[in-house]
Amino acid sequence: MNIKKGLKEEKNIFKDIIERIKKRDFSGNTGIVLKNTIYQTTGSVVAKIGALIFTIILARLLMPELFGLYSLALSTIMLFTSFSNIGIGETFVTFVSKELGKNNKSKAKAYASYLLKIKIIFLIVALLTLLFSTKFISDVYYQKPLFLALIAGIFYILFFELGNFLGFIFQSTNDFKTVAQKEIIFQFSRIILVPLAILLSLKYSLSNEEVLFYVILMLAFSYLISSLFILSKIKKIDFIRTEKEKLNKNKKDKINQFLLITSVLVFSGIFFSLIDKVMLGRFVEAEYIGYYSAAFGLISALSALIGFSSVLLPIFSRLDDKKIIKGMRRSIKIFFILGICMFLITLIFAPIGINIAYGKNYVLSIGMLRFLSPLLAILPLISLYNIYFISRRKPIIIAKMLIFSTIINIVLNYILISSFIKYGYLMAVYGAGIATIISQFIYLFGLMFYKKNFNN
Repeated sequence: MNIKKGLKEEKNIFKDIIERIKKRDFSGNTGIVLKNTIYQTTGSVVAKIGALIFTIILARLLMPELFGLYSLALSTIMLFTSFSNIGIGETFVTFVSKELGKNNKSKAKAYASYLLKIKIIFLIVALLTLLFSTKFISDVYYQKPLFLALIAGIFYILFFELGNFLGFIFQSTNDFKTVAQKEIIFQFSRIILVPLAILLSLKYSLSNEEVLFYVILMLAFSYLISSLFILSKIKKIDFIRTEKEKLNKNKKDKINQFLLITSVLVFSGIFFSLIDKVMLGRFVEAEYIGYYSAAFGLISALSALIGFSSVLLPIFSRLDDKKIIKGMRRSIKIFFILGICMFLITLIFAPIGINIAYGKNYVLSIGMLRFLSPLLAILPLISLYNIYFISRRKPIIIAKMLIFSTIINIVLNYILISSFIKYGYLMAVYGAGIATIISQFIYLFGLMFYKKNFNN
């Protein structure tokens, strides 16, 4: 009876959604979620299809060795990006969205201004740190021609963070349409500019290091173009024009405490997702990083198509406990079913997918794609649980699990890569894959355990 009742309830919900879309009825919390989901899903689909197309084009143009160097350079740059981010985005959306939900625009602007100042300080520190460490990273740690690419990474971080911060402003006001438009512009820009830079570089027989420099530089300019677009729309955000309220010490301490926790969360999260490539860069030849990155690129694109959980953050931040728990249960069911289906499809059709996407030069990526496919059932759920705890203002739970999982990930990566490398570079790459899957499972189960105790 409970199963029939649940199925009937889900059927009624589906009918209600269809009716709302037909009538363009986006009133109430349900309407806001539906509208945001449509735009967020559109932006996510465009982003991941664009990322997939972009990855395929790059992999085919650069070939495994140069593509591996590109992946390694970008992973390193993204680590420095985490220093400039330090969880400001999550803090911004949580606090500003909460105040806007109360129609307290002056306090929302105060929070926004305060976080902007912090953002600028950490951005400058991150850029200077990268500038003065590029030589050591490229020549001593990796011993690969990445110096110029990391220099171009300074512009990448600057323009990426500009667009990111502006995007959080629109997210906090539930304007996901503009964020989706920004993503579309970025995807089209990089799909045009970066391949053009590669073709011109190859035409003039530039070195691998010079090719990578122009690839990262064009990526940076693609972010600049999309950032300028979203900046042109900032005038329609009414709370920006409001006279800001002065934040007292207690409010600053509260936001600083939340920011401190989310900074650990963000840095650990990015470090967690990139440590495999960074450690592989120390041990294996670039082409094997290329094979691994090609497979992981498909996993990332497919998992992101399943999940659209970031759309729930502004809504969850405004709902009471019972409504959040109910919405969370429905979301878990949907994400789990979609994840399992995608896992099975990838497991079966991996050879076809790799051959169509990357060609015969990436045949070694087929086994890696199959090996990493369980992540398709894990990553969307992890994203959902992260949003849940952030909306409940309990990022400390995520931070604890991220730190614990990251330590396990680092230890496992080092042990498995260094142990397996005696059997060849390919086995070392599989060692990194094992470490990633185990640590992601541990992270997910930890979040599930905390949620169960938290609700009780």
